[in-house]
Amino acid sequence: MDEAYTAIRPTLPPAVPAPFNRDFMYYEMMKFLALLVLLLIFAEPSSADVYKWTDENGLIHYSDKKPENQEFTEVGAGIGTYESVSYDTSNVDAGKEVIIFSASWCGTCKKAKKYLRRQGIPFTEYDIEKGSRAKSLYKELGATGVPVILVGKKRMNGFTEAGFERIYK
Repeated sequence: MDEAYTAIRPTLPPAVPAPFNRDFMYYEMMKFLALLVLLLIFAEPSSADVYKWTDENGLIHYSDKKPENQEFTEVGAGIGTYESVSYDTSNVDAGKEVIIFSASWCGTCKKAKKYLRRQGIPFTEYDIEKGSRAKSLYKELGATGVPVILVGKKRMNGFTEAGFERIYK
């Protein structure tokens, strides 16, 4: 009976790998560190820069890569979309009006404007890439992303419907 059991018993791998010793662990750790160093050396730094140019057909293009053989302008450099909502007191008083600082490439800005229109809330939009007044007001706020929404002396960085209701009411 022992012979039959031994024949059908599955063979399990040992619980500890055979080459378990300090040299083996050192070798594996050095391989990992070498790979990590190579990744850090050859990793391309990410950039939030956006480039705008017009092609020979008059079409306007936006990209995060610089165009070759085209004149371009850098737009949105250093400006991102707020990932979460934060609130602050504004150093610019919007009075009773709603003001939104936005950028054409900002999806959260589009969502905010769509919500305001749907609710019938009048607002003034300043596209920070298209107007010098918009850009100077934006800089005066000390903002680092879009959208920035002002209601009176209240300021919201980013956008959620509930967050807007909080500062609007």
